[in-house]
Amino acid sequence: MELRNLRHFVALAEERSFTRAAARELIVQSGLSTSIRALERDVGAPLFVRGTRPVRLTAAGEALVGAARRALEAAAAARQVVQDVEGTLSGRLRIGTISSVGHTLPFTTWLAEFAHAHPGVTIVVKQEATLRMLEMVENGGLDCALLSAPHASGLAALRLISDPVVLACAEGHPLADRRAVRLAELDGERFVETPADWAIRVLVDRTFQAASLTRRIVCEVNEWTSVLDLVDAGVGVSLVPAGLDFARYRRQLGVRLIPLADLRLERQLDFVFPTGEAASPATRRFVELLRRHRRLDRQAG
Repeated sequence: MELRNLRHFVALAEERSFTRAAARELIVQSGLSTSIRALERDVGAPLFVRGTRPVRLTAAGEALVGAARRALEAAAAARQVVQDVEGTLSGRLRIGTISSVGHTLPFTTWLAEFAHAHPGVTIVVKQEATLRMLEMVENGGLDCALLSAPHASGLAALRLISDPVVLACAEGHPLADRRAVRLAELDGERFVETPADWAIRVLVDRTFQAASLTRRIVCEVNEWTSVLDLVDAGVGVSLVPAGLDFARYRRQLGVRLIPLADLRLERQLDFVFPTGEAASPATRRFVELLRRHRRLDRQAG
């Protein structure tokens, strides 16, 4: 059983597409198919259900995924032991991040700093829904992730941002001139919302349900630029993180941002990663960089 075949198997299991998996591994699709067949001969069982789209694992394939990831991680750790002697960090760092980059956190700047400091590390960034990323970190599909959601007990989390949630409404809305609004005043309002699996949507849904209030979701979009444009157009109101970098979206934003008067909702961004030795060397080094920047920010504040 070759590590190369295991790597191709894991890529296909994660991407669920021969095209994407082949592109990820920098090989042609026929080469990927040959590699998968060789691994199936080695293990003595089919690993994928043929002819399905997206690609679907067989029961044997599902059973092999975890062991394959552990084998690849062990091989990477063995290489790193040798490279540590030379002071070189290598391998891959697979980072998940929220689909919206509309916050003031300079995450891409930190990624660039890490890339320059460790040119031997290949950085792979994936944008997925929060709950999906959390699942991927838990099962080894990602090394770490920047997300906004409660995390599992087996993971560590580094808090990076805690933003209050405020009401966004158009200038002509009846609440636009208010200094603060109570949640009950939003009962029955038309809302522009993010998708149901976004952490802030879950927070708002639960808050309205707990208060026995209703709202009509008239539009659902998966980026903050569209949310704000639709609010500006008077389609509805929205509850948004106050820390969004509004200046990046529009030079003249015709949207009022109004605090909530009777409760404090927060969108929290955490960097989530496995604990202890389960974290890859690249993950641990990146966490060190984040902690250093967080200390510097606190000192500057």
